Amino acid sequence: MPRISTLLSLFLLTCFAHGLESPLAGQTLGPNTEQLAKARLRGANFLKTSQAADGSWTSPESPGISGLVTYALLESGVPADDPVVVKGLKHLQSFVQPNGGIYSPKTHHGNYETAISLLAFNAANKSGEFTDLIKGAEKYLRNLQWDETEQTPSSDVKFGGAGYGRTNDRPDLSNTTFFLDALKATGATADDPAVKNALVFLSRCQNLESEHNTTRFSSKVNDGGFYYTPAAGGNSQAGNHENGGLRSYGSMTYAGLKSMVFAGLTPDDKRVKAAREWISRHYTVEDNPGLGQQGLYYYFQVFAKTLSTLNLDYLVDDNGVKHDWRKELGDHLVSLQRENGSWLNKNDRWYEGDPNLTTAYVLIALKHIEPKAVTSK
Repeated sequence: MPRISTLLSLFLLTCFAHGLESPLAGQTLGPNTEQLAKARLRGANFLKTSQAADGSWTSPESPGISGLVTYALLESGVPADDPVVVKGLKHLQSFVQPNGGIYSPKTHHGNYETAISLLAFNAANKSGEFTDLIKGAEKYLRNLQWDETEQTPSSDVKFGGAGYGRTNDRPDLSNTTFFLDALKATGATADDPAVKNALVFLSRCQNLESEHNTTRFSSKVNDGGFYYTPAAGGNSQAGNHENGGLRSYGSMTYAGLKSMVFAGLTPDDKRVKAAREWISRHYTVEDNPGLGQQGLYYYFQVFAKTLSTLNLDYLVDDNGVKHDWRKELGDHLVSLQRENGSWLNKNDRWYEGDPNLTTAYVLIALKHIEPKAVTSK
């Protein structure tokens, strides 16, 4: 036995010395494939049964939740010609405005509703039938961004951001993230002027004092996390620090990090490093760090999308513990699924008491935690 152990040790040392993959390379990470497929199917079936006769979910008067559900179904493998999806898309089309936006004039949520609806139409656009609609929506979204075209100077904290709509005189990180997701779906890259401008706003939403962030909040907390917005006096859903700073919290930190990566920042950028350190210190799949159970399901989907974007095999927390985050999140989500296939947050802030919304969030998260092989050396 000692000789075998010695030979194995020598073999491993040789592998590492020559840069060869460890014996763990190729090991499958993530949740059980069968368990994941079952949870996804049950969730999709629930949403199929909760659709209203007019093709909407939850609210027939605004397309936000209906757009998110339609997109989630498509992301879960439900084909675009499925009757439920067809009805959902037809309902969303009823909100297309002459200016290209896809929203309800009653809600003043033009950016939010258009961005989400665009994601749904883009996912369904296999034959090109929605191409013109998507182009119109993209043009509308670009016109909503605070930039030089609206005489917003780059020194203004609103510059580069997007809000619910232009009638809401304040951009925020969540809506800017949806805005960027929509632009990315249409093919925008990090070199796109709108993406570059968005990066200016993203940097100002981070608790990190640097040449990219000289707002009055930048140095007060300075922990590398993100908050909701520095505009209109500043706001964090996690509240203010005793010194007047804006507290960082989980969902916005993941959203900010993902958006910065899309905007072209590399792992050695100080903003990315600081955000990575924050999520390592606050790693959890049990709650939304800084907010507890508030916005938990929104957190789940942005957590999964961000770590998938980073292409991490494991997330190493502040104590040096390696987490198979795909499996940990997947197992937790399966444990929370209700008998009828839906998910529901008992804390109903931000509409998470609506099972249509929370189930859509989970299906999007499940898309980004599919099993994969270890790639690290």
